[in-house]
Amino acid sequence: MEKRILGKNGPELTVIGFGAWAIGGPWEWGWGKVDDSQSIRAIQAAIDNGINWIDTAAVYGFGHSEEVVAKAVKGKRDKIFIATKCGLVNDGSGHAINNNKPESIRKEVEDSLRRLETDYIDLYQIHWPDPETPVEESWEAMTKLKEEGKVRYIGVSNFDVPLLEKCMSISQVQSLQPPYSMIRREYEKEVLPYCLKNQIGVVAYSPMQAGLLTGKFDKNKLQPDDWRQKGNYFQEPLLSKSLAVVEKLKPIAARQNKTVGQMAIAWVLKNPALTSAIVGARNEQQVLENIKATEYKMSDEEYSEIETILKEYDF
Repeated sequence: MEKRILGKNGPELTVIGFGAWAIGGPWEWGWGKVDDSQSIRAIQAAIDNGINWIDTAAVYGFGHSEEVVAKAVKGKRDKIFIATKCGLVNDGSGHAINNNKPESIRKEVEDSLRRLETDYIDLYQIHWPDPETPVEESWEAMTKLKEEGKVRYIGVSNFDVPLLEKCMSISQVQSLQPPYSMIRREYEKEVLPYCLKNQIGVVAYSPMQAGLLTGKFDKNKLQPDDWRQKGNYFQEPLLSKSLAVVEKLKPIAARQNKTVGQMAIAWVLKNPALTSAIVGARNEQQVLENIKATEYKMSDEEYSEIETILKEYDF
């Protein structure tokens, strides 16, 4: 599988990473019930078929995702690049709240190391900005963790340019993890060009917009506690508009003998700022289907054709 370098003097990551959000199981922003044995087989299938990195977070199932990842990579830890995140914590009643205070970051890294059954984390990321904590304080704490060897690289998620600039004034931001898909493009204008210019790797999450761009999405099949029941893109009028785009895209994908979902991943990877796309899966079949996206080499002509459709629907 193709690999790209993550940021300045960074590691080589495969252009698809395994996204472990959904395997966290039920919680406030979960995807409903999951079968841990299926999740473990999915991760192992990803590794066996060339994917060399996994993205998880402490908040996914309030630790459960990290524990499942640990079981899946047992005996292979040194071959797998593990990324996890801090800054979203349980408030004691099952709600995730921001906390990027240095003392919280330090406690979280120790908890993640324990759950992941490892003595280092490859990439440690601040999950979301915390308006109650100066970002400089948070980034100083992250930098110290790197200096101590608890983490190899440090990055951020969901940050804008002003926040990135503040971090970069202290130490190199290895990576940014933004949401990015055909129908969610707000990071294109300023943030992705800034990352490209400043050698900040970009690992985009939700390239298939949480399943909306798979070509198979059916809201009626969502579990009652699936976060998508309340997600913006899954309400009207965005839902119908997005599904209409998918129908227009199907013939283009079919010409390459690919699904719309595979095309959506290839579209994200076409952006020169991108290092990798984080693609979630809950079973082995989904993993194998996602991996086929790496065979899709999108031409400039196809990209223009897709752009015309997206503009027609104001995406």
